Amino acid sequence: MKSESKPKKNAHPVAGTSAEPAPASAAADDRYRAPALDKGLDILELLAQQPQGLTRGEIVKEMDRSASEIYRMLERLVARQYVMRSASGDRYALSLKLFALAHIHPPLNRLVTQALPIMDEFARKAEQSCHMGVYDRGNVLITVQVNGPGAWGMTIRLGARVSLLDTASGHVLLAFSDPERAQSMLAEHTALEGEAPLAPEQLSAALHTIHAQGYMERDSRQSFGVVDISCPILGPDNNALAALTCPYIRRIDRHVGPDEKDVRRLLLEAAQALSLTQGMAR
Repeated sequence: MKSESKPKKNAHPVAGTSAEPAPASAAADDRYRAPALDKGLDILELLAQQPQGLTRGEIVKEMDRSASEIYRMLERLVARQYVMRSASGDRYALSLKLFALAHIHPPLNRLVTQALPIMDEFARKAEQSCHMGVYDRGNVLITVQVNGPGAWGMTIRLGARVSLLDTASGHVLLAFSDPERAQSMLAEHTALEGEAPLAPEQLSAALHTIHAQGYMERDSRQSFGVVDISCPILGPDNNALAALTCPYIRRIDRHVGPDEKDVRRLLLEAAQALSLTQGMAR
């Protein structure tokens, strides 16, 4: 899974400008376009990459739009305090308003709130339990646990801390972190009871495979008869915000439920629905 999102000039062309024909999948979205909103968001995203700010002329050039429409939008963003003008009046930069808005509610709480209904739907369709883990001080913290609908299932205690180095959640978090972040996570790791980590070269090979296929699927290293299936919930930078994991248990009685392949597909769809990027493997 490699999906690098790079900013593009004129990412949202207004009516009347030349642009390549939109693919069929995007045609439906055109019904809900709001050009003025798109222009404002384009400016915010552009300035987010420029800590020293840009002049109005530089913004016009980068966005490939007319000076007049950029001027009007900049003035509104300044008036609403999303953008600040330099003392000399010739440069524009992001204010701290977006930062403040993002921290009105703790990010983890927002992720949990968004994840619960999607995880509930997965558990119902897959007839399996699932949990979400996030990186926390060198290991993995289980922040959400959802039970399957049946009488049988494998669960993990909410709030439990599990190893970064020998669990599916930990390996997925490492595999979908950039090298610098992964090294920092490994340096902060402390061994937990029962931990059985891989040798460094084996871990490196495993992480490469996980990243290449977009998920992890293997026999559990903690329990017999369990297959761990784990997928990343990705942020806009393609680093993992969390790992969504299903400890898959195959029924051997007369009940016929979703098989392992179907469960993997459903888990990937759930993780994609929670991710802030596109292009996850299916």
